[in-house]
Amino acid sequence: MDFIASRGGIAIIALLLLTVSTGCNSTMDTSDASYHSTDVAIRNGDVTIGGTLTTPDRGGSFPAVVLAPGGGKHNRDEEFAGHKPFLVLADALARSGYAVLRADDRGVGATTGDKDNATYEDLVSDVLSQISYLRERSDIDSTRIGIIGHSQGGSLAPLVAKTAADKVAFTVLLAGPAQTGCDVLKHQMRVQLQATGTTSADVLAANDNSIQTECDLLRDGNFDEARRNAREANQRLPHTEQANAEDIDKAINQQYAAQATYDPEPALRALEIPILALFGSKDVQVDAATNEPLMRKFLADNPKATVHTFEGVNHLMQSATTGMPDEYARIETTIDPAVLDYLTTWMNRTTRR
Repeated sequence: MDFIASRGGIAIIALLLLTVSTGCNSTMDTSDASYHSTDVAIRNGDVTIGGTLTTPDRGGSFPAVVLAPGGGKHNRDEEFAGHKPFLVLADALARSGYAVLRADDRGVGATTGDKDNATYEDLVSDVLSQISYLRERSDIDSTRIGIIGHSQGGSLAPLVAKTAADKVAFTVLLAGPAQTGCDVLKHQMRVQLQATGTTSADVLAANDNSIQTECDLLRDGNFDEARRNAREANQRLPHTEQANAEDIDKAINQQYAAQATYDPEPALRALEIPILALFGSKDVQVDAATNEPLMRKFLADNPKATVHTFEGVNHLMQSATTGMPDEYARIETTIDPAVLDYLTTWMNRTTRR
């Protein structure tokens, strides 16, 4: 999982925190579960996607969702900080009558390839291949397949729906940014600097300018210059906050460039299907105060859109005190039950035949 810039990191390697945390408690008891899970392998060109399909035990043609993970490299459960959020989400939704497909990221577990060098087009194609797999199954209703994405996954979901409007019935965005990736990175690093005691307006402005320069270089495909800019910015930080130069060079890759340069507005404005966008007021990764009104603006022409912010909830949809990343592992609940109830109620209403 990628974090807001960690101590010893810099703005250029402050990748988006893009994991889903859902469900109640990652130690949930599934012994009485009314569903079953099957490991699957899905081909997408040269990449084999390894995943798990969870389906209710009762007969019927089920509505289904593909879980779109966030930035960084995750296994199919998005295991992190003592939580297995995608496992919890699959459990909750399968109990509610949905088939759920979750997969390992490229280069993780049973999935081949390398996510570090994957573009957004590559990741969109991975989700589309999973949707195609579901559409071919007799136990899945091909007219009721949606995507649930969190943070970066919340950016990808509308892009997938825009690319294949006839195959995606609905989308759910959990802390999905409406800001550009570059603006999200500026916010994340500003929060981190302030958390470590930096309050100087000049320093914060210099940080914004450095990130903007980095984004511009990456947008032009100038990776070598982007790495030089990142190393120079790193050297301007206090010694205790500096990252290893080799780590910086590795971090400036296709995946980072995709995140930093992406603008979600066109895909969001193009959506005509039902969409649910949820934010948390204590989210320090994707600031609700900025992103919620932008999301409402971009979805204003879609009468099937719902946007909602939960008070006291962090980026992982947990009930939180500070909202900072170092708090995630200390919170026992993987998602606030109110968030899960809201999500499930919306999906039930949206997919009802």
